Amino acid sequence: MFELTPFLKTLLSQAGLSAFEAPVRETIAGAWRPLVDELTTSRMGSLHGLRRGRAPLPAGQPRPRILLSAHMDAIGMMVTANVDGLLRFTEVGGVDPRILPGQLVPVHGRDDLPAVVVQPSDRLLPASARGKPVAMEHLLIDTGLAPAEVARLVRVGDLVSFAQPPLELAGEALAGHSLDDRASVAAVTICLDELHHMEHVWDVWAVASVQEEESFAGAYTSPFEIRPDLAVAIDVTFAKGPGVTDYKGYPMGKGPTLGWGPNVHPAVFKAFKQLAEELDLPYHMEAMPRHSGTDAYAMQVVAEGIPTMVIGIPLRYMHTPVEVVALKDIQRAGHLLAEFIARLAPDFVQQFRWDE
Repeated sequence: MFELTPFLKTLLSQAGLSAFEAPVRETIAGAWRPLVDELTTSRMGSLHGLRRGRAPLPAGQPRPRILLSAHMDAIGMMVTANVDGLLRFTEVGGVDPRILPGQLVPVHGRDDLPAVVVQPSDRLLPASARGKPVAMEHLLIDTGLAPAEVARLVRVGDLVSFAQPPLELAGEALAGHSLDDRASVAAVTICLDELHHMEHVWDVWAVASVQEEESFAGAYTSPFEIRPDLAVAIDVTFAKGPGVTDYKGYPMGKGPTLGWGPNVHPAVFKAFKQLAEELDLPYHMEAMPRHSGTDAYAMQVVAEGIPTMVIGIPLRYMHTPVEVVALKDIQRAGHLLAEFIARLAPDFVQQFRWDE
């Protein structure tokens, strides 16, 4: 039986920055291997798991395919210079420099080196920067090693990830770095686990995609290889919390969001909405009037175009080392996906039009 919390903690203990996802890919592969029929890695590095449809089809009719995409890459940093044994760095993905001073980080050089992010005293900063949050250009990483040892062990281009361990909070919540979007990888894993005990007509392609934080490289290339009839992007969205109190945030622990906007096919949205109501599963409609900021943005326009949906998991403190999610939202997202797939008729796509 799949256990969510230990799996998530393992995912959050792995590096896997955008374009360098190998460490976390192996962990996901280990969880998916017993749940799928085939497991492969794309040329870009995305993990593809195929679970074939089991239900009978009319003779000669090909099985339709649905793709579930959750990105496995994480934000972090990259070394840009060695200044007398202290490291300058830049961001990989979107990193807010305000949260960096005092962070514990591993530097992934020739060895993994424990380190801390430090900032100069305010009086040593340029006059224009004093009394303000310190910009990334003034921050440094200290490994504690002598300059010659740092030069031997660390090169420009080496990666730096976060070391904050995952923390179980009260209220069945979990805090940690990289929950964007490994919470969604966990939701896809829950879906595969439930489908292991269900009959479904459609072939299911589970994809842990690469480089969402930088280029959507996995979201463009995996659908081109797989050519699904439907695609669903599972990602995190903004939960209500400090600074997020209006319509742009959604309550944590009250169910996933269903995306609505130009990256979402109206008929697929309608089907998910009706199913959530039938299952008495709480959800919120998430307005996405422009770019959804998810793999759906890329998947939708691959080849001839793919009808696409977005499922969101509310998350607080996005792109920090202490992102927070409610475990029940992950469970509900995975359950909704499994029930949707189990109910998909062979001709589902042929029955709807864009303007429905």
